[in-house]
Amino acid sequence: MRLAELSERSGVSTATIKYYLREGLVPPGRQVNATTAEYDDEHLRRLRLVRAMIQVGGLPVATVREVLGHVDDDSLGRTIRLGAALWALPQVPEPDAEDEYVRAAHLEADELLGTLGWSNARQLTTISPAYRSLVVAVAAMRRLGYDWNAELLVSYARLMHRAAVLDLDFMETRESEPERIEAAVLGAILVEPMMQALHRLAQEEESARRYGFA
Repeated sequence: MRLAELSERSGVSTATIKYYLREGLVPPGRQVNATTAEYDDEHLRRLRLVRAMIQVGGLPVATVREVLGHVDDDSLGRTIRLGAALWALPQVPEPDAEDEYVRAAHLEADELLGTLGWSNARQLTTISPAYRSLVVAVAAMRRLGYDWNAELLVSYARLMHRAAVLDLDFMETRESEPERIEAAVLGAILVEPMMQALHRLAQEEESARRYGFA
């Protein structure tokens, strides 16, 4: 298809598509002549992915470029490729290591990973953005007087492990390796908000069942 058709089918203006092409978010089309290129369904799929990352995920163009660079890097194994793509997403800043609540949160998070037997996660605690996010959240709760600890977190972590199994099961239904990595990345950008929404709906439902509407 030509650029105009790609624009019509995707709902993205030709000017925006040209911008994405210049920024390397969408691969170039097949050059027909000096002024014309042709595009296919892979370009349409990538364009829709970029729009979802920017419009729904709220990611800046530079972050999208970095994430997609890892998605497209077939020199990496699946685990490293997926991890690199997810770690390129926006993360919380490094917490104050001297803060007493942060130190306590580290201890609880480490105990949690040991209880769960998540050996890979334990090896990556010094560099993992997800581990850092956990520590920051637990520290904030403890600072507010809520004694969240490893014992309390275990049940939540096991629920999340089940969700991770579902995520990767879905990922493995995709035909190509780039599609599988894309599906996993979209899990972080789009599925997590869906899970948050379901969590809140479940809280509302359980609250109504327990306490009624009074």
